[in-house]
Amino acid sequence: MSKFDEAIETYQGELSKLGISIDANLLSAVAKGLGPSIYNADSSKVSSSDPEELARVKNNFLIGKLGLTDGPELDDAISSVVEQLGASNRNKYRAIFYALLVIKLGKESFYA
Repeated sequence: MSKFDEAIETYQGELSKLGISIDANLLSAVAKGLGPSIYNADSSKVSSSDPEELARVKNNFLIGKLGLTDGPELDDAISSVVEQLGASNRNKYRAIFYALLVIKLGKESFYA
């Protein structure tokens, strides 16, 4: 099994524990888009307690990659995903976090 497949399996297990369903193709596409960062223990997760980290998610992913316009709806989407995954959950995997943002903001077509 490849490292990528192992990562996807880890994400599926985490989603199962949380009772969240994400289309496997979308999750895979988001994970591929993240490149090698999903294999590093630190960069593979989002630290929701770090305001700078959340600003990076907004600026680099939502605005930079998805081409969204900055506004309160982006902050609301990020807060909503943090709440959905659980603020105290230490396993907020970046691929899951980003896939949930894509769904919440209706940008699935970006990965189609």
